[in-house]
Amino acid sequence: MTSKELIQQALLHRETSRIPVDFGSTSVTGIHVKIVEQLRTYFGLEKKPVKVSEPYQMLGEIDEDLARILGIDTVGLTPRNNMFGFPNENWKEFRTHWGQVVLVPEKFVTTTDQDGALLIYPEGDKNAPPSARMPRESYFFDTIVRQEPIREEELTPEANLEEFGLLSDEDMNYWKSQKEKIAGTDKAVVANFGGTALGDIALVPAPFMKYPKGIRDISEWYMSTVMRQDLIRTIFDRQTEIAVENLKKIHSVFGNSIDVVFLCGTDFGTQESQFCDVETFRSLWLPYYKRMNDWIHSNTSWKTFKHSCGSVRPLIKSFIDAGFDILNPVQINAAGMNPSELKKEFGSDIVFWGGGVDTQRVLPFGTPKEVEEQVKRNCEIFGKSGGFVFNTVHNIQANVPPENVIAMLKALGRV
Repeated sequence: MTSKELIQQALLHRETSRIPVDFGSTSVTGIHVKIVEQLRTYFGLEKKPVKVSEPYQMLGEIDEDLARILGIDTVGLTPRNNMFGFPNENWKEFRTHWGQVVLVPEKFVTTTDQDGALLIYPEGDKNAPPSARMPRESYFFDTIVRQEPIREEELTPEANLEEFGLLSDEDMNYWKSQKEKIAGTDKAVVANFGGTALGDIALVPAPFMKYPKGIRDISEWYMSTVMRQDLIRTIFDRQTEIAVENLKKIHSVFGNSIDVVFLCGTDFGTQESQFCDVETFRSLWLPYYKRMNDWIHSNTSWKTFKHSCGSVRPLIKSFIDAGFDILNPVQINAAGMNPSELKKEFGSDIVFWGGGVDTQRVLPFGTPKEVEEQVKRNCEIFGKSGGFVFNTVHNIQANVPPENVIAMLKALGRV
């Protein structure tokens, strides 16, 4: 059975001979560039700078030699521009403050502030205000909120729709080139086409735009989902209309060669609760997600991928009703997210993509034995009767002990 077939069986809730694995196909299932380099060293692979495939979180590109060793069953497709609004091309060397030499795109342009933090600029343009900051003690960027003063009478849907539009000829040429990239692959293809996440707080501040307009402060956005629901509905309605038109155009390029579409990265959970109640989700978000999912399921064989961190158990039934096939990252250390209970209650209706090991406590701070035991236990629970793709709870972070990553891989039978 090929990797593609293995993932397809898992998506159909059929038990497989081994647990399928994803590392690196999306911006929420990746590995920090520091860990990628350590893994390459551990396995004796060619010593070379690792490409920063996703600069916002400093995720590393997993080359095919390492992917084979890790037993990765997926390959990812991403939009032409990254989170800072420039393409991953024309690579150059860059030394991080933790001493690692990596490869970054040509327009990865930075300066340092008075505290020694790294500032990065949208579209690589230093004439614009910086859109993100990496403190000296950090290993990834934090968005800089550039919210203009809110004038209620001047708020319009168009301001928060500025980044959404129909795909251009340049965009379509890019996606045609990506079709060539996956030609002949025996791995499952996981695609993020962009433009389909409704109110994703990583995207609302628009770190990819030089001068974003509208509601761009995260707190203000959350308040708006309560105070300005008519405005939010208008934004979501128009965004959904554009998204479906773009999905039609993309499908004309890829057909059913795509296995999974990363449709939504909007977080609805905190460590202990949810950002909204079930009624608000069903009123404000569900109708628009359902329109996208319904078009996809009526016209393609693609499965749809919903990312949400946190304690989202009360919302999972609504995610299913909205048409999502997959839930990630399955934050098993959040309130109410017990693996056995989740599998029993929802396992026949949604695929769990993640939840293989706790990345807040066990993977970074546990012993290798504790890591191995949790991985084996969670694979047994989630993997029963299929419907499970192994990944950690969100990305593997920079300071995870290498021996714990190896213990995780050993538990999976990959090394």
